[in-house]
Amino acid sequence: MRTFNWLEPSSRILLLIYLVTITACSDDKTPHQNWSHYSGNPQNTQYSPLDQINRNNVTQLQEVWRFSADEEGNPQTNPLIINGTLYGYTPGLKVIALDAAKGTLRWKFDAGLQGVDIGGGKTFTGPSRGLVYWREGEEQRLFAGVMNYLYALDPETGQPIAEFGEQGAIDLRKNLAGDFTRHYVSLTSPGVIYQDLLILGFRTSEDPPAPPGDIRAYDVRTGKLRWTFHTIPRAGEAGAETWPEDPLSASGAANNWAGMALDQELGIVYVPTGSAVPDFYGADRLGDNLYANSLLALDAATGKRLWHYQTTHHDIWDRDLPAPPVLLTVTRDGKQIDAVAQASKQGFLFVFDRVTGEPLFPIEERPVPPSNVPGEVAAKTQPFPLAPKPFSRQRLTKDLLTTRTPEAHAWALNTFRTLRSEGQYVPFSEDRQTVVFPGFDGGAEWGGAALDPDAAVLYINANDIAWTGGLAENIITDDAGATVYNAQCSVCHGADRKGSPPAFPSLLGVAERLSADQIKTVIRNGRGRMPAFAAIPPEELDPLLAFLVDGASVQAAAESSDKQEAVSTSQTGPSSRYRFTGYKKFLDPQGYPAVAPPWGTLNAIDLNTGEYLWSVPLGEYPELAAQGLPTTGSENYGGPILTASGLLFIAATIYDQKIRAFDSLTGELLWQAELPFAGTATPATYRVDGKQYLVIATNNGRNPKGPQGNAYVAFALPEKSK
Repeated sequence: MRTFNWLEPSSRILLLIYLVTITACSDDKTPHQNWSHYSGNPQNTQYSPLDQINRNNVTQLQEVWRFSADEEGNPQTNPLIINGTLYGYTPGLKVIALDAAKGTLRWKFDAGLQGVDIGGGKTFTGPSRGLVYWREGEEQRLFAGVMNYLYALDPETGQPIAEFGEQGAIDLRKNLAGDFTRHYVSLTSPGVIYQDLLILGFRTSEDPPAPPGDIRAYDVRTGKLRWTFHTIPRAGEAGAETWPEDPLSASGAANNWAGMALDQELGIVYVPTGSAVPDFYGADRLGDNLYANSLLALDAATGKRLWHYQTTHHDIWDRDLPAPPVLLTVTRDGKQIDAVAQASKQGFLFVFDRVTGEPLFPIEERPVPPSNVPGEVAAKTQPFPLAPKPFSRQRLTKDLLTTRTPEAHAWALNTFRTLRSEGQYVPFSEDRQTVVFPGFDGGAEWGGAALDPDAAVLYINANDIAWTGGLAENIITDDAGATVYNAQCSVCHGADRKGSPPAFPSLLGVAERLSADQIKTVIRNGRGRMPAFAAIPPEELDPLLAFLVDGASVQAAAESSDKQEAVSTSQTGPSSRYRFTGYKKFLDPQGYPAVAPPWGTLNAIDLNTGEYLWSVPLGEYPELAAQGLPTTGSENYGGPILTASGLLFIAATIYDQKIRAFDSLTGELLWQAELPFAGTATPATYRVDGKQYLVIATNNGRNPKGPQGNAYVAFALPEKSK
């Protein structure tokens, strides 16, 4: 029988302190109410007990302050607000502290990160979605991830705390297998703190070479590594039998990039993981590949695995678990059960007993199609939850094609006839493009879900558009740059270099937009959702640059009449016989989804029963709304938050640049406001000096056709309305 850590006397004292603190913060008489954790709390409920803003006065919300930085990027930050100070990131990943009531700058920490120079003195870096705050007695620290570095900062001054790591920081590339200088590692989502441990995952490359996605715990005072859990098991460890021998020679990742949830009382951390690399062709990693694509329950004190559930076996579709899990309590047959809910890109919601890992709704292992690509062996079955029903559509048929205009429908129908569309888990092939529905960006995405903790109702936003994908043989060519491009770049930007904007930009004419040095900087450091390719050596980087600048024909190489079995000459990673042909959204000629609306939704699910309470479209395209199509929904990134007054706040939508408040009981839209840029982040709500605020981080990084910029925008009620 396992004895949980909360039975230890020292842990009970810490738990008592924690519960007293939470109770004090919930007291409506306190002048401040904090948002002191990413997603609101360690359970990831994205819930606040504040109720000053309610159904009766929400229409009176008005903007009260705005803070902007002269930088470009897409930080997607859910800020922390602690005792009247807001902590967040600028798009250039500078850590900032603002007066949470006024929006004025208190301090800024610049790690000296060399972002991508995009002209005009501006730089561009990748996203960072949140920070971690720790306090014990008079000691406090703010942990901030800046690409591959984790900094411990003084929350009062923003200065690094020298005794942590090496002069205030640790390099997260270290203590992983292989040469750390060749790793791409970035801390996009913050970790969680258990006692004196900071538990972290990281983002890494989705193509080889990639380091293994180890889960690691560091001492909050010293930065010393205290424990490691191998998501790709080493020889002799449980799960190693689901891989070939020496899996790290040809694979990597299975990392946690979406965040975690923590049960302080039980001492369990819940960790969702992503796919192993390479994403789409798994001949060099045959087997189920534990613990990729799994929900892990780990002993937070030691890193020991308590239980796991794999949501996709031998993933060859990039079906990472994209959002942090949510901890809740459900009622079954009059009994309360502590549970954990995990959303997926497929639109599935998996719900388990938090202690045992037993599913609380039936999950069926169903036969799925085999692969017809030489060398690939797809899993014979995949898990399908029988309840709740998926929150995104599961199979694209001709009846679900767009009818926006007769011309758009005719185009969609003709194109659809060329595609393979048979539902979930259809392996990619060489002969035709395969429909992925919902697409590679979900279903669920990193913003996660909000929870009513009393009613066990989960509120989740979802994407509901189709993408396509396929495989092609790697081709040896005399053009060294084309060979490197095929091996490293075409997975996102396509064999024709046209990409799939805005997520995967076209590289046609890139030399007209960026200098040679700027292109090299992008390749070395990454940009936006693009990882860094630090492992590309100079002897390959220069030919790649020449290929991109001179415009040699990748497609000609890919369609070479020789069509011989290709082995990449690139030295950046192990060779792969097949490559992904590129992420492609199924869009009509005007750039709108070629499937019928809704293209994005907001859903309320009762997890006591698994039944939906309501589902409404989320977002719109302003130009379509002006033409009489206002309720299409749209792609959305960032999640909702819920308050005790029954208000569900969410921005998230790419194109309409609005933040909205819905009635949590009915799904009725109660309020909306224009934002300067899209609010592709999760909001936060807090109280300072008795006034409740709502804040959202905005930018148009996912809508390059829109006006570019960024701002934190805060709303509150007029004095007379409180």
